[in-house]
Formats: sequence, C-alpha cells, structure tokens
Amino acid sequence: MTQRMALYMQDKHPIRYEIEMAKYAEEKGFSEIWQADTRLARDAVVLMSALLTETKRLRIGSGVLPIWTRNPAVIAATWNTMWELGGTVDGQSRVMLGLGAWWEPIASRVGVERKKPLKAMREHIEALRQLFTMKEVTCQGEFVKLDRVKLDVAFGDTSPRDIPLYIGATGPKMLKMSGEICDGVVLNYVVSVDYIRSAVELVRQGAEKAGKSLDDVDRPELLVCCLSDDDPQAAMMEGKALVAYYLGTEPHIMKASKVDPELIEKVQKFVGWPATEADYRRAAKIIPDDVVRNLMAAGNSQQCREKVAEYIDAGVTCPILYPMMDDIKPVIDAFANWKAER
Repeated sequence: MTQRMALYMQDKHPIRYEIEMAKYAEEKGFSEIWQADTRLARDAVVLMSALLTETKRLRIGSGVLPIWTRNPAVIAATWNTMWELGGTVDGQSRVMLGLGAWWEPIASRVGVERKKPLKAMREHIEALRQLFTMKEVTCQGEFVKLDRVKLDVAFGDTSPRDIPLYIGATGPKMLKMSGEICDGVVLNYVVSVDYIRSAVELVRQGAEKAGKSLDDVDRPELLVCCLSDDDPQAAMMEGKALVAYYLGTEPHIMKASKVDPELIEKVQKFVGWPATEADYRRAAKIIPDDVVRNLMAAGNSQQCREKVAEYIDAGVTCPILYPMMDDIKPVIDAFANWKAER
C-alpha cells in the first residue's frame, strides 16, 4: 500500500514556488500539505486559502496555528470559510485545523502571557468542536468565554463541519491530552526516532483514557528532509543550519531528543532570537554529522527514505516532509508513490 505523504511549507521558499510545488506534489500522489504559521513571517490562513484554491485533491492543514492569536469563534469562522472553499475529497474535509501553544520568546515579546497552556488548549479544542456542530455554544472557561455563539451561516449548507482537530504537541502532558481529546496530533520535528516512540506511547495513553485506541488518533509528524543526490554533503550542511536554529531558539525540543546540553550551550553563543542566516551557518560548523542524522532525514534519496521509514516504524502515520534544499522537486520525486518497507 502506498504510504501517505505530505509536505510542510514554512518560509524557506518563495510563495509562488511553494504553490507550484504543491500542485506538483498533488500530481505525484502526495495526500496533503501542512502550512506553518511561521514566527512573524507568514500567516497560515492566507497560504492555506491559496493552496486550497490552486489544488483539487490535496488536504490542507495548519501546522500549527497559535491559540493565543485568535478568538476560538473567529478560528471556527475562518476554518468554516476554508471548509467551504476547499470542499471535500473522498468524503473528507480538505481542510484540517492544527493548533499550538506558541513559544518563547515571541509570545512574551508581543504581549502574550502563555499561562496554563494545557487548560487553555483544552478549552479551545472543546469550544471549536462544539462550534463545528453548527449549534449555539455557551461556555464560561478561564480562557474561552462564549455567550450563545454559533456559526451563523445565513445562506447555504448548515450541516455540521467535519473539520478534524489536531494539537501540535511536544511535551508529555500535551501529547497525552492530544490523544485524549483530538482527532490527531502533529508531532514535532528535529526530534529523534526514540523520542517519537515515547511520544506515540503517551498519545496512546491519552487515547485509552478517553476509551479510544491509538488507531483512532492520527499521528502525522513534521520531518525535515535535506536531500540531494548530487551533493549529499551540502544537504548535511543545510541540516546542521536548521539544527543550529533549534538549539539556539527552541532548546526544549532538543532536550526532548537528549541532545548534549553542552552543545546546546555552545550553539546559543552564536544563535539568539531573532538570528540571521549567517548566525546559523557559523553555528552549523560545530554540529557533528551524527546529531543531524539522529534528528532528520539528510543525504541522498536512499538515505532519506531509510530514515523516514524509521519514523514510520516508530508510529508516524504520515511524514510531513520539510524540504530544506532550494529545489523541492527531488524530495517529491523520491517519495512519490512510495511504499515504506517495515
């Protein structure tokens, strides 16, 4: 059976080029695109709408939208609009909603206090699920307060919206909660296969708490793919630059994969937030090859396929490949109609 495959679009490539690559991926049998809500660089909603318009079959998800930036009623109205724009494919909504708790230092710098992220996330998910029934919703939570609110569609289809809800989760408590209350979890990238195994087990525990099985919870994972058959070493260097970014700005992800704390400390001397590409390149020089191989798919096509297969074997249902090279086509070609060997 052909493996379900996706692409992750962030802000590495020009927007028009990303749209063309999405259309190319659709032709090559990819199932979906997950669009980042990238720092303060690109807005997921704008690009998801463009991707829904320019493709016919691909499902499009947010990977992931920060819950602190929009009221849940506004989120529901926005996704309802994209639901109408995209329609369905094989009986499924083409649009998916992935939510995240955001990260520091960006949140505090724009005046957002990320207190009690678990409770805030639970309230958002529960409210959105109710709003997508198209019925009136009232709730008085600590973070979500709705007073007789509904998606007041005056013209057209008023049936419930089958928009699946995902949480972008890294920590153990959020992973468990994702399994308990969501249709799926968007697993993080730049993490080890061992981390993914542990994360999937936590999702399973959460699912069982709600009377579900692990198979009831979708588990796509963002997965960096630095691929070049012409110059595998250049692909490795791209991987190192991305690792440098995460070591410097999101060390909690690195710690989850048991990266040496001394390496994290060394890289942070080069990379802060915001940092420049030159900062990442300088820091990349001190990162060993084996650290990159432990956290992503890097090298030639065969090496990348082998690594992606390891993540699938660990419990990933759909690799969401993040192409780091300037040319995305080789990544699409390497995984087109691919059947992972397990």
